[in-house]
Amino acid sequence: MVEGSFDDAINGVVGVFHTASPVMATLIDPSIKGTMNVLKSCSKSSSLKRVVVTSSCSAVRYRYDAQQVSPLNESHWSDPEYCKSYNLWYPYSKTLAEEQAWKWAKESGIDLVVVNPSFVVGPLIAPYPTSTLLMILGIVKGMRGEYPNFTVGFVHIDDVVAAHILAMEESKASGRLICSSSVAHFSEIIEMLKSKYPSYPFEKKCGDQKGDNNPHSMDTSKIRQLGLPAFKTIPEMFEDCIKSFQEKGFL
Repeated sequence: MVEGSFDDAINGVVGVFHTASPVMATLIDPSIKGTMNVLKSCSKSSSLKRVVVTSSCSAVRYRYDAQQVSPLNESHWSDPEYCKSYNLWYPYSKTLAEEQAWKWAKESGIDLVVVNPSFVVGPLIAPYPTSTLLMILGIVKGMRGEYPNFTVGFVHIDDVVAAHILAMEESKASGRLICSSSVAHFSEIIEMLKSKYPSYPFEKKCGDQKGDNNPHSMDTSKIRQLGLPAFKTIPEMFEDCIKSFQEKGFL
């Protein structure tokens, strides 16, 4: 959070990845200030060729007309006022952080490419589940009391990694890149998983959060035209996720 703290780390490198922030409402300021601190350090480096920032489809899909203007593409932005009206602070912070990143990149001449992944699913990489995987684990084990009233795109972690590498290495990559497989409501995910894993006590009640369940679709033609292979399907990514939970003793 201290300005200039990334100067030494970035000096002499040719590329910088600034990856995702945790999904927590309390991290609005850290999300924005952290991104800006990295970009300010990048602007001081004479060796730097490109910066790739991980934003989110949360900076794309939260808008009153999401269904009407779907499929949503890189030109669409979440509406901060919509986010505030439903207390959706994660998409609010991601939208403001990305807007600030683009403003700074334009002013400083940084070659910036932004990857906008949807809800990331797949096997555990770290020893302990991330916040999104903890949500899935809690739903499968029936420990949350309800499942979220989400209609959201899902994407396999392998596809997100491949998208970031493509964003850094492909000279034609530019602007925003939506990275998402199919869109589904969490009730559909649970029904799919229950048919394959009937022994688990899945959540049965849907939450009453509003503003997060707008039907929509995502246009991923831009990143696919750059050469990203076909996205893994929802069944594939959740199978990898559940298998990983089982192998690591979480299920």
